[in-house]
Amino acid sequence: MLTYIVLLGPPGAGKGTQSKVLASELDVPHISSGDIFRDNIKNGTPLGKLAEAYISKGELVPDDLTIAMLRERFLQPDCKNGAILDGFPRTPVQADELEVLLNSFGGHVNLVLFITSPVNILIERLAGRWTCRAQGHIYHECFNPPKERGICDIDGSALFQRDDDKAETVLNRIEIYQTQTAPLIQYYDERGVLVRIDGDTSIKKVTEQLMSGLKC
Repeated sequence: MLTYIVLLGPPGAGKGTQSKVLASELDVPHISSGDIFRDNIKNGTPLGKLAEAYISKGELVPDDLTIAMLRERFLQPDCKNGAILDGFPRTPVQADELEVLLNSFGGHVNLVLFITSPVNILIERLAGRWTCRAQGHIYHECFNPPKERGICDIDGSALFQRDDDKAETVLNRIEIYQTQTAPLIQYYDERGVLVRIDGDTSIKKVTEQLMSGLKC
């Protein structure tokens, strides 16, 4: 049986951390729309070149191009049992397009796990985040500080704070997410596949809620 799960939640809700747990538990890959864009651009694929033309201008990648990349990704062997989707869909229109795509593979969205968390907690989590320049390892000033300030424990490269991890940018990202995603939450709620997860707790307890959600 194919299992397709959509993971929803604002920036800082912990989707990346929890997706790894789910992927291991279900033996399906975690597919992030951002990762798909970066991989296609890095590898110079025809779809990647098209996407880069939009991204380089600061424009959104059109839905049909994103769907085309997802189709190519779903054809890879590790997706034989399904996938966990993160970052797509973002709107009801995209959700409709995704369902058409999944139907072509003989599947559909089985479950939508929506991780919620108060805005002040999200800002605290994101605004203290630092990334290593070499390989992108993530640290946090409070929750996961490096042994030596400003230096990655793993590869020794300098740490920097991305523009979208700064407090004022973080708040804007959260507000945009909430505005854009509210209709999508209603969309999946009306279809009876949405499960709300309380993200304002420990990583372990969030994982426990997700595991329970899989049984719904």
